[in-house]
Amino acid sequence: MTFSDSDDLGHIRRCVELAREALDAGDKPFGSVLVDDEGRVLFEDRNRVSGGDSTRHPELTIVEWAVQHLSSEARGRTTVYTSGEHCPMCSAAHAWVGLGDIVIAVTSAQLAAWQQEWNVDPGPVAPLPIGQVAPLVRVRGPIADVRTEMRSLHRRNAGLPDESVSG
Repeated sequence: MTFSDSDDLGHIRRCVELAREALDAGDKPFGSVLVDDEGRVLFEDRNRVSGGDSTRHPELTIVEWAVQHLSSEARGRTTVYTSGEHCPMCSAAHAWVGLGDIVIAVTSAQLAAWQQEWNVDPGPVAPLPIGQVAPLVRVRGPIADVRTEMRSLHRRNAGLPDESVSG
């Protein structure tokens, strides 16, 4: 999927920036932005798992923020933009609190394929698509415009050299 809407693409690019910030800080490369129905950014965060709490995903932090600051009606009119497809924990939380659409830069299937290609452990949770966990949540993506950059961040996270560097 290629985005033609500059606002949507801008929010996705911000997610990629947050993913890079996370990786630079020693966390996994994930970032997310919560936007209201008028296009205003309400909240954003990045992955923060390096402190030992493996549930410190930006998508879950967005859920927690939204519950504290938005009515259930307002939550339903939001969009979550994210650098990577929600894990099952975050998908379920998103659905339980009634957040709106999700726009993903990279799918779990894409990440799983990259990890398999690089012989990297996929982690302790099955990479289920959001629709299998939260079938009523509308999901758009992946976003081709940022695929290469996200692949590069995940490759760096795996401790592998940049693919553009020939050996």
